[in-house]
Amino acid sequence: MSHNKIETIVNVLDEKKAENIQAFDMRGHDYMVDDVIIASTQGKKHGPALLDYLVPEIKKMGEKILHTDQSEEWIVIDLGDMLIHLMTPEHRTKYNIEEFLTEYKKNKSTQV
Repeated sequence: MSHNKIETIVNVLDEKKAENIQAFDMRGHDYMVDDVIIASTQGKKHGPALLDYLVPEIKKMGEKILHTDQSEEWIVIDLGDMLIHLMTPEHRTKYNIEEFLTEYKKNKSTQV
């Protein structure tokens, strides 16, 4: 996925008050997708609202949403080459995907 697409998604999330938005480039690390974006929601109703704002922007870029998995605390949007995680702060702390991705990249970089 191009840098512009990542930037567009991050900008939409930022404009709509998502917090602590992080993007991870996983290319070259033998991960299931090339990019991962993680953002905190402001609560259980904010996640679905963010999804509603993202869907038309993703479609405008010519991307297709392959699958969406939703709960009140965590929404995962699968674009094939990218995963977007929208999580309540509590779930984000509990599952700490950032640490997992950082460790995964470090471990894949040191393997020969």
